Amino acid sequence: MLSGMSFNALGLDPKILQAVKEAGYTEPTPIQAAAIPPILAGHDLIGIAQTGTGKTAAFTLPMLTRLATVIGDGRQRGTLALVLAPTRELVLQIEENVKAYGKHLPLRVATVFGGVGEHPQINALRAGTHLIIACPGRLMDLMQRRYADFSRLQYLVLDEADRMLDMGFLPSIRQIVRSVPQKRQTLLFSATLSKEIETLTHEFQRAPKTVQIGRRANPAETVTQLVYEVPKSLKPALLLHLLRDPAMNMVLVFSRMKHAADRVARNLEQQGIKTATLHSNRSQNQRLKALKDFKSGAVRVLVATDIAARGIDVDGISHVVNYDFPMHAEDYVHRIGRTGRAHAVGDAISFVTHEDQGELRALERFIGRGIVRKKAEGFDYGAVVPHVAEDRPRHQQQRGQQRGTQRPQRSQHSSSQSRPPQGGRPQHGGGGHSQQGGGRPHQPVSGNREGGNEHRPGVRPQGHVRRYSPR
Repeated sequence: MLSGMSFNALGLDPKILQAVKEAGYTEPTPIQAAAIPPILAGHDLIGIAQTGTGKTAAFTLPMLTRLATVIGDGRQRGTLALVLAPTRELVLQIEENVKAYGKHLPLRVATVFGGVGEHPQINALRAGTHLIIACPGRLMDLMQRRYADFSRLQYLVLDEADRMLDMGFLPSIRQIVRSVPQKRQTLLFSATLSKEIETLTHEFQRAPKTVQIGRRANPAETVTQLVYEVPKSLKPALLLHLLRDPAMNMVLVFSRMKHAADRVARNLEQQGIKTATLHSNRSQNQRLKALKDFKSGAVRVLVATDIAARGIDVDGISHVVNYDFPMHAEDYVHRIGRTGRAHAVGDAISFVTHEDQGELRALERFIGRGIVRKKAEGFDYGAVVPHVAEDRPRHQQQRGQQRGTQRPQRSQHSSSQSRPPQGGRPQHGGGGHSQQGGGRPHQPVSGNREGGNEHRPGVRPQGHVRRYSPR
């Protein structure tokens, strides 16, 4: 970014500049300074920058400027711009940015995503709302039912493009693209974009410009990365041990699976640690409440899965903990990018089991550096944890509990009728009936930081210039 550049030098609409100024921002981030001019010039664009550097504004501000020229007289009808994002949380964050920086424009904005009633979304699509921000699944459903008309569309944006194209969204994206005019401006933004995925962008863009800030695979430089090598059975105990540190005051924990996220949260709650969960099985109201409580400090720990990682925009996260090591290096980059945002500092801690060593080596090759291995001071790595079953699926937990009962010896010639009922497996005869007493008895399985980082110890001040970085 050029020293001393301001938003006034980028050619944005005066009404948008007024909204930016009212928010207290004067200086664009590097991705904004590099991406806004070519977008205003009408080029398709691929924008790559680390998480937390303001990519949302990099496409929102110039797109609103171009829309301002055609909606000002009120005669332009139909949907003019479509923004696609992978998660509901990210859709809502983009909507918040659009409304904030387009508040002086006669702009109609609507969102489309699952988990909520569809009738307001159908009405918005039928009314020809100027700008639609959507998740592909719900949008495809409504398009197939002929509720959407994108015949006048001028701008198509894919936010978090690598996730959109790489995690099962590609068929839906292709169908959506076939339904919009070929003559349009297409923008793709992400923190990572592999060469394999980049080749797919040629299907959607025409001679795109590429703007890349920093190394493509480089996690935030302000994030301290550590690895704790630990047996799987000790991960619950290690997490509790680390959380004794008061510096871990706003912690985001990532789990691979939804049921595992619930289990981790339940364990922490049982130890008196206020915790919330965020994954696709939670309702929209539950997800919004979890984020609100985490932002406000009502809960100290938020446990999330990867599908929710792209929608977590929270200032002041002190630590990210990869409770389950990510299978893909790109997911690691997005996970740890939730801390160290907007040039603040943060810590990323990864639990690595013996089975994760291959993924760890692949990650280090991807980011071009080794990650420091560390042992937790005062933690007994040789401990025998009584709740090992917590890391196993429920049916395996029950099986393990039953194996704790001494199984009586039986002779080689004993018949099924002579087998003792306790501890044995259910015996099924030819008619499919279980022998009485042979089944296993049921055993239940137990199981005000708004305002930035300036008051958190160890966070570097950002200086007197307030940078605009909404994500």
